[in-house]
Amino acid sequence: MSTVMPEGENIRRAVKFVGEFRSENPDAKPSVIVQEAAMRFDLNPAESEYLARLVRGEMSK
Repeated sequence: MSTVMPEGENIRRAVKFVGEFRSENPDAKPSVIVQEAAMRFDLNPAESEYLARLVRGEMSK
């Protein structure tokens, strides 16, 4: 089952931020990363949930 990425510039920026944040902070908890991105990029609940699943590795490839 594939998941469609939500549309919008904020979620794209958040996904990019997550990649950069993880490379600089490899031991950071997924919940901390998602919280930071959600606040920084003003994500709505659906976008935050998408990002949380992505960070936890639950997304289909």
